[in-house]
Amino acid sequence: MAFFIALLLIVLGIILLASPANRNVPNPKPTGVITILAGSALLIYKSIVVVPAGNVGVVDFFGNVSSNVLKPGINLVNPFAKVVKMNIKTREIKEATSVPTQEGLSLGLEVSLLYHLDPEKAPEVYKTVGPIYEEVILVPQFRSVIRAVTSGYEAKALYTSVREKLATGITSELKKIVEVRGIVVESTPLRNIQLPAKVADAIEEKLRAEQESQRMQFVLEKERLEADRKRIEGQGIADFQKIVSEGLNKELLQWKGIEATEKLAGSANAKVIVVGGKDGLPLILNSEK
Repeated sequence: MAFFIALLLIVLGIILLASPANRNVPNPKPTGVITILAGSALLIYKSIVVVPAGNVGVVDFFGNVSSNVLKPGINLVNPFAKVVKMNIKTREIKEATSVPTQEGLSLGLEVSLLYHLDPEKAPEVYKTVGPIYEEVILVPQFRSVIRAVTSGYEAKALYTSVREKLATGITSELKKIVEVRGIVVESTPLRNIQLPAKVADAIEEKLRAEQESQRMQFVLEKERLEADRKRIEGQGIADFQKIVSEGLNKELLQWKGIEATEKLAGSANAKVIVVGGKDGLPLILNSEK
């Protein structure tokens, strides 16, 4: 609309410049110049487009969409063209829905979708879908993928680290569908999983039982290892005693007896020693200072 007003002002100014002075317009030329300048200024204004940061501009010239996008900043365009600004920032869609599991249970799932528009494909998205592509493509496909992927998992698995695998699966499947349309999927984090109360209690009880079983297995293994340690220790002591016992033969004992007799004989203390007892060893009958 502003473009046509600018053209009208320019045409009116040209007419005024060509018109002779008359009673209604005593000085048509200055008025014509001012009118032309006003129209030209408005035309230049319409030819300048400022694209905000985080956006790209799509140029639509009477239905002919240019494949070249306008970058953020000041851009000069055909004043006849319409510029549609499309957001390319990371955006979030929050979805809360009821989905089936592998065993047929229904659970509440809250999932976020982080995505952004591919800047280079913005003209194609505008031509084929329009600026409200989220409502037309993204949200319906997001809901469909959530249901499809969740149905491949058991409810109890979603209480374990498998929930990260579920989120990865949703991201992967959604990418296959929407990225060819110019929408980049960044991630689909799970915010909350809500099971029916009885089902949740049963799953938690089962998980507690499994954890207790694992704990008992750990205790039994620890006791088994301790028993093995004690058995090995006892065997070592027995082997040592056997070696010592075999080493204490008759000849060794006699030799030790002779050594003891020699030490006693060299002592300054008075003593009575009888030699020739059983096994030929000395007998100490009395010892005093």
